[in-house]
Amino acid sequence: MHRVIFNLGSNLQAELNLPKAIDLLREYGQVTAVSRVWESESVGYEGPNFLNACVLFLTELEPAPLKGQIIRPVEARLGRIRSEDKNAPRPIDIDIVLFDDKPLNTEYWNYAFVAVPLAELIPDFIHPFSGEALSRFSGQVQARTWIVPRPDVKI
Repeated sequence: MHRVIFNLGSNLQAELNLPKAIDLLREYGQVTAVSRVWESESVGYEGPNFLNACVLFLTELEPAPLKGQIIRPVEARLGRIRSEDKNAPRPIDIDIVLFDDKPLNTEYWNYAFVAVPLAELIPDFIHPFSGEALSRFSGQVQARTWIVPRPDVKI
């Protein structure tokens, strides 16, 4: 089995869509851990705040089939419509952050919306750019970015 960590984000009915996305992921594989939900401002455009969480997921699929057979169908079931504007508001966005402890989608690793929930799941993992443990890097990014836990959102 492959060990995958997803970052889930939503800024359209996020309080409903994040839990639904995790429930749908459970239909496709084993969800073994979930971070808390975190709220942060949207990045790259003016729009509603995002809610994000990281999920540890076990699957037999490699990254390309994982995207085609699990990620895209889950996103579609929750109403995600992809457009040319990759920063448009969306009901759900699922990104592979780690695959078998190898960083993927590294463009997001320096953002609080990835680093903070990810550090909850794997605090001792070494950040691919800073060379620090994620727990330390997460603390630094939290000090300079507005991001708050949302314990009211149950996942």
